[in-house]
Amino acid sequence: MDSPVKDIAAGATAAGASTGSGASTAPPVASARAARLGPVALVVAGGLSVQFGSAVAVLLMPRAGALGVVTLRLVLAAAVLLIVCRPKVRGYGRADWGTVVAFGTAMAGMNILFYQAADRIPLGAAVTLEVLGPLVLSVIASRRLMNLLWAGLALGGVLLLSGGGFDRLDPVGAAFALGAGAMWATYIVFSARTGRRFPQADGLALAMAFGAVLSLPFGIVEAGDKLLVPSTIGLGLCVALMSSVLPYTLELLALRRLPAPTFAILMSLEPAIAATAGFLVLSQALSLTDALAIALVIAASMGAVRTQMKRVSTLPPQA
Repeated sequence: MDSPVKDIAAGATAAGASTGSGASTAPPVASARAARLGPVALVVAGGLSVQFGSAVAVLLMPRAGALGVVTLRLVLAAAVLLIVCRPKVRGYGRADWGTVVAFGTAMAGMNILFYQAADRIPLGAAVTLEVLGPLVLSVIASRRLMNLLWAGLALGGVLLLSGGGFDRLDPVGAAFALGAGAMWATYIVFSARTGRRFPQADGLALAMAFGAVLSLPFGIVEAGDKLLVPSTIGLGLCVALMSSVLPYTLELLALRRLPAPTFAILMSLEPAIAATAGFLVLSQALSLTDALAIALVIAASMGAVRTQMKRVSTLPPQA
C-alpha cells in the first residue's frame, strides 16, 4: 500500500505537469494561474455544497434520525453516481479494489460518526472538532515550515470558533467528532489514490456504493419504514446531491491536481462555511468571536494556497 507521503508527492508532480505540458493559446502566466486556481475553486465549491447540505440534513434528522439520514444520503448518492457514471467493474486488480473498499469505508465511517456527533453536540462544535483531522494530516505530511505555520493559524481559528467550550461538551459526542476527523483524513488520502486508479468518477461511484451497503443496516435499525416516506426520500435526495455527489466529485477531481497538504488546510474553511450555512438556513447567530475565528481560518487557507502557488511556480518545466 502506498504511503501518504507518496500520495502527496504524486499530487505535487501532477500539479507541476499540468502547468507545463500541452500547447495553449492563452498567455503562459494567465494559463498557469488558472491551472493552479482551478483545483482550489473545486474544493471551495465542494465545501459550500456539503455544508449547506448538512444544514438540510439537520432539518431531516427529526424524521429519520441521524443514522437514517446517513443511509439516505449514501444510498441515494450511490444510486445517482452508478446511473450517471456506469462504472466498469472488469480490468482492475486487487490493489484497485482494495483502494475502493478503503475509500468507501472511510466515507461511511466519516458520515456515520459525524452525524452521531451532531446528534449530541452543537453542529459548529462538531465541525470544528472534525476539521482537526485534515489539519493534523497537513502537519504530519508537510515538509515545509510555512505550511506548518498556516496549519497552526487555522488550528487557532477552529479552537476559537469552539468558544473554549470543548470541556463542556458531551464526551461521547466529542469522541464521535474526533473519530469523524480521523476518517476525514483517511478519506483525503484514499480519494487521491482512487482518482489516480480509476477514470472520471468511476472509483467514487464504486466506493459510494460500498459505503452505502455498510451504512444500510444501521439506517434500517434506527429508522425502519420511515426511510420509505416520499417526502423524506425527497429531502434525502437533496442531502445526497448537496453533501455527497457534488462535493465528493469536485474533491476527487481537485485531488488529482492539488497536493494533499494544501487540500487538508483548505478543509479549515469548513467551520466558516458551516457557520454561514447555519446562520442562513438554521437561523444560528454569529458572535464577534465567531467572526474573528472565521477570519483566521480563511486567512490560513489563503496563505496556504499562496504558498503552494509560489512553490509550483518555481518547479522546472516538465519535459
